[in-house]
Amino acid sequence: MKKILQQALREAFQSLCREGVFLISQEQREGLIFEVTVPKDDLHGDYTSSVALSLAGRLKQLPIDIAHTLKEKLSQNERLSQFSVEVVAPGYVNFSLTPEALSDMVADICRQGRTYGSRADDKQRKILLEFVSANPTGPLHMGNTRGGFFGETLARVLRKCGANIATEYYVNDAGEQVDKLGHSVLRDADAVYAGDYIDRLAERWSREGEGFRGTDPRSIGEWAGSIILEEYIKPTLREKMGIAFDVFISERDDIIRSGFVDKAISLLAEKGLTYEESGALWLRTTQYGDDKDRVLVKANGIKTYFASDCGYLLHKRERDFEEIYEVWGADHHGYVARFLAAAEALGFSRDQVKFTLVQMVRLVKDGKEVRMSKRAGNVVTVDELLGRIDAEVVRFFFLMYSPDTHMNFDMGLAEEQSKKNPVFYVQYAHARMASIFRKAEEELDLDSSQYSAKESGTHLRNSKEILLARHLAKFPDMLCLIAETSAVHQLPQYAIRLADLFHSFYGECTVIDTEDMNTTRLRLALVGATKNVLAETLRLIGVSAPEKM
Repeated sequence: MKKILQQALREAFQSLCREGVFLISQEQREGLIFEVTVPKDDLHGDYTSSVALSLAGRLKQLPIDIAHTLKEKLSQNERLSQFSVEVVAPGYVNFSLTPEALSDMVADICRQGRTYGSRADDKQRKILLEFVSANPTGPLHMGNTRGGFFGETLARVLRKCGANIATEYYVNDAGEQVDKLGHSVLRDADAVYAGDYIDRLAERWSREGEGFRGTDPRSIGEWAGSIILEEYIKPTLREKMGIAFDVFISERDDIIRSGFVDKAISLLAEKGLTYEESGALWLRTTQYGDDKDRVLVKANGIKTYFASDCGYLLHKRERDFEEIYEVWGADHHGYVARFLAAAEALGFSRDQVKFTLVQMVRLVKDGKEVRMSKRAGNVVTVDELLGRIDAEVVRFFFLMYSPDTHMNFDMGLAEEQSKKNPVFYVQYAHARMASIFRKAEEELDLDSSQYSAKESGTHLRNSKEILLARHLAKFPDMLCLIAETSAVHQLPQYAIRLADLFHSFYGECTVIDTEDMNTTRLRLALVGATKNVLAETLRLIGVSAPEKM
């Protein structure tokens, strides 16, 4: 919808320029943005544009006069027949879908079902989305939970918007952390990791370690890391969090031993982007915006973790991904600039690499921090959290907030089985809609194919009907926004608002009235459309839509 309105505004402006109504040079037209947004207040229409305000200085006219001129020209555009256009001081142009258009849209949603909002991407962008990627040195912790739910939900939205997307977990099973894990299992002076899982690995090593020659920490670390990945991380992802990755990539096997690190270093050298200093090999990352150059190979000949990243980036490049999405913990923010520099040096453009940094979560109850960990190294593991709170509730709560904001996870509210809990509140709305249809089938002997807004012979009129239908109309644009900006938190916020509007509608409007079947059919269609959209929103979030509660 927004793109249609943007194009209509652009065409209206260009037509007024050709007619001499707007006297503006070609140079002054450069850089004009015909922005259309969704207003925060429903009273300001479904969409609004402030283009008249930005034109005022160039045209030397009052914004309100420019807005009225644009409105008059827009009235001649047949494609906008579904909108009423209003000018509001100091110069906003507001667009509202007409009741007739909203009624038609409700009928279309009923027909499309859960495919409403889906679109085919002509470009079929090939996207790689990497998230979680926690080191295999311990169980997944709460920070991984937030990033995991975010990444998986973003993948669902991108797929719905037509992208060809693969999800990937990068296993950092090489380097110093593997040595540290080995020392921890050996419980020697260089031990770093602690917790019940380390105790179990140490006991297991004492039983099974005879197959290894000596007590080399690297070998023991690789052995322990593979167990942690296969017996801790993967089951937690799959069984507890409901996340299934398309690919697991091993740093050790797929990147280092397969030669991608050496190949990346050679390629960067051929481009003249490396140099030697103090016995080390450096990459000119400052050439691509980093604050200083970075070491690829240390003076002792050991390749850095950054060198492995270069190998991994080349591995992504050679799989022909057009865009790569990286979901990292906020504690890695200092690493972003060098990663972007390496990506650009290896052939990615800046706009092909998109980052989301996920902030940590603090567990609270009754205003006090909750510490649930027993002996897991002072962190709350995913298994501990999901052993106490339902995974759907945790998922919804974590997704409610933008990932770049710190959040307090209210354990007391999450455990509530009432409308105070937003998950329960939204699911209850869906269950109530299902109960309306069960009642309609019992009392009216109607099946779902007979709930038609177009055949009811009437249009939406009640203000509660209009507000509910207008929110349904925002669903496709919201999905496009998420696909473009990764603003996944829009989904649970949309679901809560949709439930609000439905409950308000249901409280005022009688849905089933045997003495007024036209209105009954219309309102059943509206409830059906709302049920479809709410169920699809919950599916994208990863939360069930119950028929009964």
